[in-house]
Amino acid sequence: MRMLVALLSVMLLMAGCNAEEKQPRPEPAVKKAEARTAPPAVTYVTIGTGGVSGVYYPTGGAISQIVNAKRRQYNLRTTVESTPGSVFNVNAVMSGDLQFGIVQSDRQFQAYNGTADWLGAPQKELRSVFSIHPETVTLVAAVDTGIEKVADLRGKRVNIGNPGSGQRGNALHLLDAVDINYETEMQAVGIKAAQAPAMLQNGTIDAFFYTVGHPNGSIKEAVAGPRRVRFVPVEDALVEALVAQFPYYAQDTIPIAPYLEVANEKDVPTIGVKATLVTTARLADDIVYAVTRETFENLDEFKKLHPAFRSLTKESMLQGLSAPLHPGALKYYREVGLKE
Repeated sequence: MRMLVALLSVMLLMAGCNAEEKQPRPEPAVKKAEARTAPPAVTYVTIGTGGVSGVYYPTGGAISQIVNAKRRQYNLRTTVESTPGSVFNVNAVMSGDLQFGIVQSDRQFQAYNGTADWLGAPQKELRSVFSIHPETVTLVAAVDTGIEKVADLRGKRVNIGNPGSGQRGNALHLLDAVDINYETEMQAVGIKAAQAPAMLQNGTIDAFFYTVGHPNGSIKEAVAGPRRVRFVPVEDALVEALVAQFPYYAQDTIPIAPYLEVANEKDVPTIGVKATLVTTARLADDIVYAVTRETFENLDEFKKLHPAFRSLTKESMLQGLSAPLHPGALKYYREVGLKE
């Protein structure tokens, strides 16, 4: 009898457990914090620059550093990419591979108006954001070559810059102005600017062009070697002719103070353009507004990030822009009274 009672107890207990298992478990209460809307996704944008030895790369880095300090406020993160230069940056921005690009002002003009590398194919969706530092067309030559003016490049071995670079276009303008055919009347080399100083010092080339903000590390490398080097002046008449022909050029000078070993005894006359930040009309206004606002609102800090920025003013950063302003940039300029 006791065994029967014990058996019945066990059977009842098992039945109760099974019934419990069949009952649906209540869903845990959703915490209020979990029920909130997820934060907006971070947007990543990339700035195309130039070679790591030039000024474009640190310029992109300076803009990124300023903007990324407010990345939580804007949900925006900027990165920098080293590229072959202005032509590449325009094309990459227009194709959507880059969101911003640093471009010489002459290349901006040519792209928007459909000349030079964009002959017959104007990039009408190209938009300007702001201009940055002046860029000086710098011709560097070994003293032992006897090159003292642009016309002396005839028959010499000269780096005119890699395809897609700003200095290549500037070099060809100067050579055309003195009636030198670079394909038949000189030994033209098309390498990146960073490679040219070593080649000048080891005698592989006689001279090289570099359109760049000063001071510059590659130029310092070129003048510091055992082979004595000079900056070649662009004569006043040549400057006047180029400025009259091309609206994006201006008279400029190469400073010798940063280059103690250079053979020149005073600053050297030449022509110059400006570095500019461009984007496409398709990029969202709030992204361009954030990049513009943070750069301008932190201009004093920005100017400390590279010596080439030392003379920047908010007003000068709206000069040299030939493509229309992006609406996001224009919104900021109107807010602060820089544009009507």
